[in-house]
Amino acid sequence: MTQKRALVVRGGWEGHQPVEATELFLPFLRSNGYAVRVEESTEIYADAVELAATDLVVQCVTMSEITREQLAGLTSAVVAGTGFTGWHGGIADSFRASSDYLHLVGGQFATHPGKEPCERRGAADDNFLPHTITLTEAGRAHPVTAGIEDFALDTEQYWVLHDDLIDVLATTTHPTRPWQPWHRPVTSPAVWTRRWGAGRIVVTTPGHSVDVLEHPHVRTIIERGMLWATRTASGS
Repeated sequence: MTQKRALVVRGGWEGHQPVEATELFLPFLRSNGYAVRVEESTEIYADAVELAATDLVVQCVTMSEITREQLAGLTSAVVAGTGFTGWHGGIADSFRASSDYLHLVGGQFATHPGKEPCERRGAADDNFLPHTITLTEAGRAHPVTAGIEDFALDTEQYWVLHDDLIDVLATTTHPTRPWQPWHRPVTSPAVWTRRWGAGRIVVTTPGHSVDVLEHPHVRTIIERGMLWATRTASGS
């Protein structure tokens, strides 16, 4: 059997600890039979030969920029069957200036609502709110999330703009609060999959910091997402 190949691409905003976060998952990939290559920039995406031989891309690149050639290489690889996955800003808040990247992943971070203004102290946890990740009916049956119950987190709660071509496995709801401008609760996808050509995409929005990634449900979802997204022989 040919060994599976995983490409881990990391970088961008250091606040999401791209090195520490991705290092957390390297042993899982290797123990599941992947040959792992780690790159510190998106330059590798322009290497069509390398990406064609890659079964899974794990991306952790918040914000940053991507060239037209790099994005074309990534998109072509996914269309041909390479899996694509990641968590939090490393996939859902990457390359803000690229509408084509948004088209690929199907959802984009818009904001993470914060605490009441009088409670904010100028630290990262100003944007930490207790919230629930709620499994959808589809999520309760999907291999990535089956058997996982709804769970609570106290961290950034992503508000996501998205299209209808994603399959939502879990959601989170932003309630109305007196200091916020919206007038009714808003539900955002928290975990979703997307089929793009022959490729599979999995996005998990929790994962602001290593401690969140170590939450057993979050970690399980991300790890199962890696396995599910990996190129399949049938391409289905």
